Amino acid sequence: YGSKSQSIYFLFLYSMVEIDFHTALLAMPVFFNFNKNFGRTEVIDNTLNPDFVRKFVLDYFFEEKQNLRFDVYNVDSRSSNISKHSFLGQTFCTLGEIIGSSGSRLERVGIPGKKCGSIIFTAEELSNCRDIATMQLCANKLDKKDFFGKSDPFLVFYRSNEDGTFTICHKTEVIKNTLNPVWQPFTIPVRALCNGDYDRTVKVDVYDWDRDGSHDFIGEFTTSYRELSRGQSQFNVYEVLNPKKKGRKKKYVNSGTVRNPSQPTSLHYMNPYQLNAYAMALKAVGEIIQDYDSDKLFPAYGFGAKLPPDGKISHAFPLNSDCENANCVGIEGVLEAYYDCLRKVQLYGPTNFAPVINQVAQCASEVTDGSQYFVLLVITDGVISDMVQTREAVVTAASLPMSIIIVGVGPAEFDAMEELDGDEVRVSSRGRVAERDIVQFVPFRDYIDRSGNQVLSMARLAKDVLAEIPDQLLSFMKSRGIEPRPALFPSPTPQINIHL
Repeated sequence: YGSKSQSIYFLFLYSMVEIDFHTALLAMPVFFNFNKNFGRTEVIDNTLNPDFVRKFVLDYFFEEKQNLRFDVYNVDSRSSNISKHSFLGQTFCTLGEIIGSSGSRLERVGIPGKKCGSIIFTAEELSNCRDIATMQLCANKLDKKDFFGKSDPFLVFYRSNEDGTFTICHKTEVIKNTLNPVWQPFTIPVRALCNGDYDRTVKVDVYDWDRDGSHDFIGEFTTSYRELSRGQSQFNVYEVLNPKKKGRKKKYVNSGTVRNPSQPTSLHYMNPYQLNAYAMALKAVGEIIQDYDSDKLFPAYGFGAKLPPDGKISHAFPLNSDCENANCVGIEGVLEAYYDCLRKVQLYGPTNFAPVINQVAQCASEVTDGSQYFVLLVITDGVISDMVQTREAVVTAASLPMSIIIVGVGPAEFDAMEELDGDEVRVSSRGRVAERDIVQFVPFRDYIDRSGNQVLSMARLAKDVLAEIPDQLLSFMKSRGIEPRPALFPSPTPQINIHL
């Protein structure tokens, strides 16, 4: 089609189909037309091999012949009028031909008998998912590609297809002259990103933009929408890898990293001037109850994360990364371990409670003579994913010297938590009813002071969640016939073990 400097787009006209229409075009940019102007792609500058981002959603009818026409234009002006642009060619097919082709992938030459390029169409049936994803990414220490500057990086997102190929679905804007870009937040339909399959592979390429269209490849990484959505906190980090560069250099590590930037909307966001919701809940409850723990050593666990170095998913991992000794010194030690852990792990769902409850219950089962009592504080922003197993774990724990405090942070609906808080109806599982009510649940949002006074918010929270602990401790002692020890001078402090 002449010089490489032409800008091209293509337009599609037709009746509607519930099929995701991919326009991965080689050599021939396209414009669709058939009785009714259905739509057109974006313009891609300075290329003879455009890969269009825009998709077209059509209603597919097996029993009907649905004719399509694709017209290709070179953009000659800023006018939206078709007559103002150079017509390059056209091709025809039916929607059935695309869907019926191997892998739903059809290639057509623009004009039979002429060397004017070809068009590749791919189609995929859409899920009913109507979710919209909002995300933002930033990069750090990307490779320098420009001789007289740094790099002009942008991201290209691809979703994986059933045949193992990838289809482009989004491009970010270009950030000029930087190795540490922060791209603007963007929204994309989840079905366009992964067809509603949260675990489907999403590939992201990182490029350095060049004016002539020959963008330099910096590197790539793979993820999934589930990981990206969990990664709205600031510590979901992806290594940008360049396979060719890795093969040439033995000491090659990566070509930079991409992550979700620190956002105040994240519940784990660390504001230098105030505590986040997790830290507030931990500090509010912990600073009061720690007075009843004689050694001030608190085993602290996290749940719902991929752990380094192999990305293994865990729902009961020590915050201090010491599998042999999960103890942290004081509540301040727990906070330090929490902040440090966020920098190392990749937050990941689902939200499973049973593993950590069972772990503490195992400790409590070893000391049932009344000399120790265990309190498990759980802080969560999600709905319980393993409710059946959690009910079973609570019923088992109810016969042990143990209480459970659950603080829900964030805007989620915590209806299932109310079921565990057996004030009205005692928790049961497989025909067994919990021996005691040992769970106290509160949503943190109910205790936030309207004036923004964190101290007052924390005091209100601690008062409510700790109010039932004395009665729960006494109920266990009485059920086991354990009498209070004779008063000594000085009176010993009863030992309570707190797990977080």
